[in-house]
Amino acid sequence: MFKPFLSATRAIAAAGLVLGLTLPAAAQMELKIIAPAAPGGGWDQTARSMQQALVESGAAKSAQVTNVTGAGGTIGLAQMVSSGKGDGNQLMVTGFVMVGAILTNKAPVTLAQTTPIARLTGEYLAIVVPADSPVKSAKDLAAAVKADPGKVTWAGGSAGGVDHIAVALFAKAAGADPTKINYIPFSGGGEALAAILGGKVTAGISGYGEFEGQIKAGKLRLIAVTSPQRLPGIDAPTLKEEGIDLDIANWRAVVAPPGLSAEQTKALRDAVDTMAKSPQWADILKQKGWDDAYLPGEAFAAFLKEEQARVEEVLRSVGLVKS
Repeated sequence: MFKPFLSATRAIAAAGLVLGLTLPAAAQMELKIIAPAAPGGGWDQTARSMQQALVESGAAKSAQVTNVTGAGGTIGLAQMVSSGKGDGNQLMVTGFVMVGAILTNKAPVTLAQTTPIARLTGEYLAIVVPADSPVKSAKDLAAAVKADPGKVTWAGGSAGGVDHIAVALFAKAAGADPTKINYIPFSGGGEALAAILGGKVTAGISGYGEFEGQIKAGKLRLIAVTSPQRLPGIDAPTLKEEGIDLDIANWRAVVAPPGLSAEQTKALRDAVDTMAKSPQWADILKQKGWDDAYLPGEAFAAFLKEEQARVEEVLRSVGLVKS
């Protein structure tokens, strides 16, 4: 379902840093990054990781993060499109979740109104249950969903996002009606985690990094991951191993406001390019367990256009967007 992630070429990165082709201009930038969700989730983590890597790599002089919550990131998107127009120091984290949220929320703004900068990371999803849950495996969960999809409650990210789509596809693969799922969206990873730990829901779905601490502490049971093959260092079967024919990946990216000049666009793309090819960013990817899915500039713009069409098709097929 998801195209293979592209790995950054470290040798080229090192050469670029030695030559200093983009560093002097980029190093003067004082950037503002919108994380269009509550603290604790994937977008917030991405924004704050960028903040750290941009400055430490010398890609920018400074970077400030602001959280703007609500409606699958579309409130933050609307704010950037309306008030950020022409601002060459503004960035916003986005991703698969926002593509779906724009459709499900019938948002008045779209990603087509932004300036694409780069795709940064990819991440497969993890499905967890409370440690004391009677659900011991993905097979158990699939059986419960098939018996009564409305009785199984799920905690995940915003409506129409990758978590929501994955749950609908899980139900479909289990032989249940995907339009009958009982999915509870949360705008931040911390809120969803509290609901799962508190036994308010049957299961939770998100990136592994958002659950890792609680899994290692024995408070959550990891029952499956959504990757095609097992993930290195993560002790969990794939859904396909459990007889559920599904794999799906999240991706995160960064965009800028509309109305930028060619020079402003190039400066932002150069700054993010320097960051994405730096050892500081490589260390963050390793720490977070994120895949390097770097895709710069116009290549990302083309991907984004294709992805918007693909996500809309999937949302319609599982009843999350009406024709």
